[in-house]
Amino acid sequence: MGISRDKPEAQKTWAMAQGLPYRLLSDPEARIHTKYGAWGEKVMYGKKTEGVIRSTFVIGEDGAVQKAYTNVKAKGHAARVLADLAGQG
Repeated sequence: MGISRDKPEAQKTWAMAQGLPYRLLSDPEARIHTKYGAWGEKVMYGKKTEGVIRSTFVIGEDGAVQKAYTNVKAKGHAARVLADLAGQG
């Protein structure tokens, strides 16, 4: 599942273009982002700003966070998460 602050219509268009096989949830007020620590102060191009802190959370069947990846960069991140998940087997 993915969560972003985008409107559902924009998410649907993007998900279809990317061929995503999972649901995306809209969080325009950043309530879920805030609860998971994925919203807050960050530095972009040397300037402090408040916004989404790109993060990935692996949540177990019991609903508990098994692993958290915070302030991630897109390049190579999916492969790293998949490798970690394969190691948990």
